[in-house]
Amino acid sequence: MKIPKRILPLIEEGLVDEVIRPLMSGKEADVYVVRCGSEVRCAKIYKEVYKRSFKQAVLYQEGRKVRNSRRARAMEKGSKFGRNEQEQAWQNAEVDALYRLADIDVRVPRPYGCFDGVLIMELITDDEGQVAPRLNDVSMSTEQALEDHAIMMRYVTRMLCTGLVHGDLSEFNVLVDDYGPVIIDLPQAVDSTANNNARHFFERDVNKITEYYGLYAPELLATRYAREIWALYEAGDLHPEIELTGCFEESAQTADVDSVLLEIKAAMVEEMERQERMRQA
Repeated sequence: MKIPKRILPLIEEGLVDEVIRPLMSGKEADVYVVRCGSEVRCAKIYKEVYKRSFKQAVLYQEGRKVRNSRRARAMEKGSKFGRNEQEQAWQNAEVDALYRLADIDVRVPRPYGCFDGVLIMELITDDEGQVAPRLNDVSMSTEQALEDHAIMMRYVTRMLCTGLVHGDLSEFNVLVDDYGPVIIDLPQAVDSTANNNARHFFERDVNKITEYYGLYAPELLATRYAREIWALYEAGDLHPEIELTGCFEESAQTADVDSVLLEIKAAMVEEMERQERMRQA
């Protein structure tokens, strides 16, 4: 097969020995199965910003820290250098998240490094060496759905305890091997303390996953894990091994305007991005 242009430098440098086949094409990246020495891994090639269809990326980047003040100013001004730096930060966010989550026993692909927009990482397979399917391609019993949902609630809890929210979690961003679910696709991961949209993203993540497992275990559809976990987090009572119940009593005095504000902000960002695309065109 034709070797992708972005992988050629990695082959020349000896980081990749062979491109075996394409694995998938997504809204932010193309993924290939590659051989690195004696190991089969995957290479994730991030798409350039104008080719990427990930909507409202600015909302996810809010609160990300840039140590170099010159880079931070360039990113704020939107110069060519600043846009390149913003792309680098987008890619590095996934690498950093993968390392952080592996350290707290959240199952994610093991990263081996990111080189000029190409992330080399572990290829998740089953015991027979076949590429693990996505959650949306897996059927399961009620018992299995309840067990795997509990695992996922433990993972999102541990992530939140370490200050991370996936931001785009669904049945399409979870692989399932012989040992259970594996979370993938983290370039949009947000800082739960620095991003004003973190609660919205977290609740959406948890609700999407719960709704999917609820297809096989309908009793999950009556649970309120998202609100329970976030309330514990805000109260300072959340810890990685906490026992969750799925129950939450909404305060009658609480007016939830977060979703309305987020919709307004998203519309503003989308309009700004539209105007920027027209300007560049």
